[in-house]
Amino acid sequence: MTTLADVAKKANVSAMTVSRVINHPDKVTEELKQLVHQAMLELDYQPNIAAKSLVSKRSHIIKVYILEEMDTTEPYYMNLLVGIARSIGKAHYSLQLVTTDGVDRGPADGCIITGFRQKDMDWIKNLKKPVVLFGENEAGFSFVDSDNYQGIVSACKHALDTGYQHLVYIGLELEEAFTKSREKGYIDTVTKTGQAPKIHRFENRSSAARTFITAQKEQFAENTCFICATDRLALGINQGLQSIGAQIPKDFGIVGYDGVFLDQVSSPKLTTMKQAIVEMGEACGELLIQKIEQNDTSLRQQRFLPQLVVRESTR
Repeated sequence: MTTLADVAKKANVSAMTVSRVINHPDKVTEELKQLVHQAMLELDYQPNIAAKSLVSKRSHIIKVYILEEMDTTEPYYMNLLVGIARSIGKAHYSLQLVTTDGVDRGPADGCIITGFRQKDMDWIKNLKKPVVLFGENEAGFSFVDSDNYQGIVSACKHALDTGYQHLVYIGLELEEAFTKSREKGYIDTVTKTGQAPKIHRFENRSSAARTFITAQKEQFAENTCFICATDRLALGINQGLQSIGAQIPKDFGIVGYDGVFLDQVSSPKLTTMKQAIVEMGEACGELLIQKIEQNDTSLRQQRFLPQLVVRESTR
């Protein structure tokens, strides 16, 4: 069984230095940390987490709160959790998941929170531990998110570049920071073309978007592209257009947002703005570990530019 002394020998440092890297990484240079971590990896050394917790007076547990209903058919949150677990695991922390139906018990060194709404901000502010939100916010918390504004700008530009003359925005019926950013990206882009923005908001259910199209089929001229705030809404638009005999993408285009699962099971497959969910999960974990171990109280914001994936719902 590999010991701390074996790691020290492999890294050509003292056992005290290895101990410091494990228990007090904020007091060690980045070069030393990389040297020791590489030796630990090569020797497959697993630190004693219980002993480490006693030394650092930490639980080495990160709580992840998901404050909205999870759809088990979509891997969105599973991808996020994979990214978080990957990054906090490297720092020898464990993940505890707390959902809307779960019970929040026991200690933790910090929290990652997603699926929050404006009404949740008061209790989040009262948390006594470091917090990182997955999702932009207007309450002054550090966060990781996709670049919601620029993502929709890119979606609109793609539609215009492929010859669609009219852009209609299918948004979410939510007054949250991310929905405002996406909507603003649409408004700013179409305004520059001289068009008046056309915005329709719904709950994030495909049935709502599908019903809207079938009920308002005379409202939309051919050569229109629907810019959708989510792939779920885009799926509903697609189903509605097909039910009235519209030709996609010849007469009508559709661009979604997420790129996790629904874009690929749709027929035709959806053009979408694909979010880097796993990578954003990793960033959440890395940012929170930094806050915990370096006592970093600064406001940090990290945005990931979503990738335009062109499929069959646009020209």
